[in-house]
This record gives sequence, C-alpha cells and structure tokens, in this order.
Amino acid sequence: MPKSRRSKFLTTIEAAEYLRLVPHTLENMRWMRIGPDYRKHGGRVFYDLDELKAWSERQRAKPPGAKAPTPPGSAPSAFANGHRR
Repeated sequence: MPKSRRSKFLTTIEAAEYLRLVPHTLENMRWMRIGPDYRKHGGRVFYDLDELKAWSERQRAKPPGAKAPTPPGSAPSAFANGHRR
C-alpha cells in the first residue's frame, strides 16, 4: 500500500490520541467493554477510524441543567389546573 494513503485502522495509541485520551484509559475501557469497538489482527488491537467517530458522537452529553427544547404549542399554560399567577 502506498505510504501517501493512510490506513483507516488505528493502533491503541493512535486511537487514544484521536480521542484525546491516555492510552491506558482506552485499554481500561476496552477491558470493561465500555469503549469503542475494536478488532484484532494477528493478536494486535486496532480501531476503525469511522467507528471511533461514530462512538464519539454517541458520547455527546448535555450540560447539567440543560433542558430539551419545548415543542411549539406544548408550553405549560399559566392557567393550567385553574391556577392563576
């Protein structure tokens, strides 16, 4: 394979760098089965770059206290349950 074309399979060190993690953290996540999917080629662990991206997207979190947007027309009314302000 020409050197100009980069492999889409990353080593643990490369994958950790991509995710901005310490390699040991990624190894622990793999052991606990909570990290990104991986595969073994000849006993060596590799991560598919596309799968790393997808896993990272699934890790999105909302800031504490953030509320989901209220759909139009479903906002609570000030007169709900007969109570007025």
